[in-house]
Amino acid sequence: MFGYRSDGKKVRNIDPFMRIVPHIMYERSDSQVMQLQEIDCEPLDKYIFEKRRNENVRLTYMDVVMAAFVRVVSKRPKLNRFIMNGRIFKRNNIQISLAVKKKLTDEAEETTIKITFDGTESIYDVMEKVHKTVNENKGDIKNGTDNVARILTRVPNFLIKFMVRFLMWLDKHGMLPKSIIAVSPFHTSIFVTNLKSIKMETVYHHIYNFGTTGVFVSMGKETLEPKVVNQATNEIGVKKIMKMGIVIDERITDGLYNSLSLREFKKIMENPSVLDQKNDDVILDD
Repeated sequence: MFGYRSDGKKVRNIDPFMRIVPHIMYERSDSQVMQLQEIDCEPLDKYIFEKRRNENVRLTYMDVVMAAFVRVVSKRPKLNRFIMNGRIFKRNNIQISLAVKKKLTDEAEETTIKITFDGTESIYDVMEKVHKTVNENKGDIKNGTDNVARILTRVPNFLIKFMVRFLMWLDKHGMLPKSIIAVSPFHTSIFVTNLKSIKMETVYHHIYNFGTTGVFVSMGKETLEPKVVNQATNEIGVKKIMKMGIVIDERITDGLYNSLSLREFKKIMENPSVLDQKNDDVILDD
């Protein structure tokens, strides 16, 4: 309340224009900017193959993407801000949410998980946390998110509507219980959906008005596309490309900062070996 929250601290030294922007674009749905990232899969495939052959480490594209975003946010901390009730907050930690199918069938339930990082993690640390959390939420296991959703839906529809609106009001005024924020996938730095795993092309996914998500990332399936493979001769060849739809709340920081952050992400994806070492240079949002 009064600008205090359990999941972040109010940012006070803000450019006047950026301070007024949340009062012009009140909802996240008003302030979405979208970019298509085309990732060359050749460096990824080579990196993943060498890890499997030399170290018997079985990485996936998802592991690399999540590790890359953890590294970017650790060095570009303004990307980890969020807007609530017209105020700009810096988040206490780096969190990534993702949706998980308990089984790959139409009838299987879907759940969401949220993983917390401090920014120092190597790709091995990220992989361990991701795989452990995903495995813990497969099958018939119910996590905190499932339990809260089940409680909310045990009542008639008009009461569900009232309770959700009440939770949003509490969140707006900094009074949402910490236990709810802890299990809410919508209170996160980045939400990731892996459409590649179900053979779908990427989409631009909206950012939820409920919660504090500032970035939504959609991974699409790989496709073979004609690309320039030699800049000197303009030679055209065929490359395997993974397209990613990235949606950012433009109120959290300016366009240049967002652009340079996404450029840093793409640089890491083109040279993922930089993720092998822990990050000893986490930059704090001061």
